[in-house]
Amino acid sequence: MYRTLDDLNVKGKRVLVRLDLNVPMKGGKVTDATRIERQAGTLRELAGKGARVIVLSHFDRPKGKIVPGMSLRPVAEPLSSAVGQPVGFADDCVGEDAKRAIKTMQDGEILLLENTRFHKGEEANDNAFASELAALGDIFVNDAFSAAHRAHASTEGIAHVIPSAAGRSMARELAHLTKALDNPMRPVMAVVGGAKISTKITLLENLLSKVQLLVIGGAMANTFLAAKGHAVGTSLIEADQFETARTIMAAADKAGVALLLPIDVVVANEFKAEAEHRTAEITDVTDEEMILDIGPKTIELFGQQLQDTATIVWNGPFGAFEMTPFDAGTTAAAKLVAEKTKAGKLLSVAGGGDTVAALAKADVLEAFTYVSTAGGAFLEWLEGRGLPGVAALEQ
Repeated sequence: MYRTLDDLNVKGKRVLVRLDLNVPMKGGKVTDATRIERQAGTLRELAGKGARVIVLSHFDRPKGKIVPGMSLRPVAEPLSSAVGQPVGFADDCVGEDAKRAIKTMQDGEILLLENTRFHKGEEANDNAFASELAALGDIFVNDAFSAAHRAHASTEGIAHVIPSAAGRSMARELAHLTKALDNPMRPVMAVVGGAKISTKITLLENLLSKVQLLVIGGAMANTFLAAKGHAVGTSLIEADQFETARTIMAAADKAGVALLLPIDVVVANEFKAEAEHRTAEITDVTDEEMILDIGPKTIELFGQQLQDTATIVWNGPFGAFEMTPFDAGTTAAAKLVAEKTKAGKLLSVAGGGDTVAALAKADVLEAFTYVSTAGGAFLEWLEGRGLPGVAALEQ
């Protein structure tokens, strides 16, 4: 187990809070503050309890060098807006600049330190650098689940030096993920989409031991269909993964896991928005056509299977959701999940960059039980791998 904010006495204490402020930016302006807003609650609570809140984060990949275009300074203002109070900024995350800024802090104030990745010791998880960071605070709070798969100085190393706890966003994420796969209401359905089997072999293997129904979507499904002997025309496939697909299908059969593949598809002769298209049975795809979405019969079958499902974990779209009309399958499936979730009959957890974008496009983000904005950490959790940033809190 790990400690949370409920276990801390923070008044007058210097609390180092690791956030993930690696947010989309264009022209020096943050273009999507969703991740900032999700983590703001922890800062508000700590400041409200009289802590001196010192924020740590990385931004982009400066590789241990100072890169002005990768400064966290532009994030201070949107962070301030999200928290609802002024946020100061220090030009470094260690050394005299950081010490001087922290020394002048009053109880309840918030300070953002410069990009931790401006120092080589961050990604190297250097003990000396972790100790230098730790010396700036009395307590460490990690609220950056999306960076928890990295064993870096500010996500893992620091937790071994000073007392640590999970922030509200981190604790909420872990609670939902545990409820979805580690201790779920059954039957459990997993939806796995995306382009390549090769990037999700470990994930698929792990899910076979956790779920009762595995739904394969996206271009991955094309490879499974081709491996079963179906003609898929010019569809995106991984020909070198046919044997992997057959192995996964055999493993699912042996484990008693039902595997749902498309029974009809939407095909077109070219990969572009509004391309001329038709719905075809999977036995009726011509040599010139490519599969770009699931068809209405597959959506209906998905809906039928969903009726008996208590928990769903979703990663990856069903089709080329970025383009109309090939977003229709993902949208229809997402709305079915949202409907059952709102009726209180389903626990729905989703995550991964494309998944979040697809659910946002379908306007169902708020209707799911929980949508994780963590990319790599969410995938590694699905794969059953330990996350260093979480393990460090449990010690």
